[in-house]
Amino acid sequence: MLNVSRRGLLAGAVMAVCIGAASAAPLSADDPDLSREALLSDPATPVGGDPNGDVTIVAFFDYNCPFCMKSEPALERLIASDKNIRLVYKDWPIFGGVSVYAAKLALAANFQGKYAAAHHALMATSRRKSSEAEARQLVAAAGVDMARLDADFSGKAAQIDAILKRTEKQATGMGFAGTPVYLIGPFLVAAALDFDGFKKAVADARAKREP
Repeated sequence: MLNVSRRGLLAGAVMAVCIGAASAAPLSADDPDLSREALLSDPATPVGGDPNGDVTIVAFFDYNCPFCMKSEPALERLIASDKNIRLVYKDWPIFGGVSVYAAKLALAANFQGKYAAAHHALMATSRRKSSEAEARQLVAAAGVDMARLDADFSGKAAQIDAILKRTEKQATGMGFAGTPVYLIGPFLVAAALDFDGFKKAVADARAKREP
């Protein structure tokens, strides 16, 4: 069961949910897509930061979500300054067709080791992408091999769709109302955080690990 509590990480209170960081108990006993392993360690899901970091952040986001884009520079700064964080990227496109296309572009870029480049390019605009062509131009400008991406976009479509389906099941299964959502160690933060907010959440996650 999820243990729900409330706490303040910024000026306003945000939801914090204990997801059993010290327990191997699954989020669902019946569906492997909703297991704790699938949530934190899906081998098909892109990962950044230190793969062996002592705190894992799972980020649910949409490339056309203004609050996701607002938080992205702070999250990038956190990962650059704290070398002991593992970041799991959960593409959850909920803002329509362009969002879905952008997520598929990023996940297709992952097959050539360019997920981070595509992700950062799509997040860096600070505004909604108005078309698939615009999303594609941003990814191309990030140095992604577009011929390889096109081949993977179509040839690995079933794998990409499966990743998005699992993320959708996890987000809706845990009752998320929208993006962004950050699982930071044992806490869930459904809010756009600044750098200090992320630092505080990580410090609290580390403190909770201590005996």
